[in-house]
Amino acid sequence: QVQVLEFGGGLVQPGGSLNLSCVATGKIFGIYAMGWYRQVPGGQRELVVAQTPGGNINYADSAKGRFTISRDNAANTIHLHMSNLKPEDTAVYLCTARLRTGRGISTMDDYWGRGTQVTVSS
Repeated sequence: QVQVLEFGGGLVQPGGSLNLSCVATGKIFGIYAMGWYRQVPGGQRELVVAQTPGGNINYADSAKGRFTISRDNAANTIHLHMSNLKPEDTAVYLCTARLRTGRGISTMDDYWGRGTQVTVSS
């Protein structure tokens, strides 16, 4: 069974930094893309940053210049370094992984973690 787990949320002051990590575990034959989304209560889930199968990285405009994604393929892990955080960055941050659980392309699916809360407040 595949699990996607997020770590590292918390409370930080405006202008501060925070690091999030995400690991995919279980029967995984290959991970094609991983990324971060965020969601506020009553709001829609929005992209923060995603790394595509081709290796390209797409950042939301709100994240450009402040957030950096890195990936450890061997460990099925991605990290998100967030700096110069603003109150409007407060949200539940969710990790997603597009991966295969078998040899066939039909086994590819998107998996989501439960999210980790990030609160930016003084």
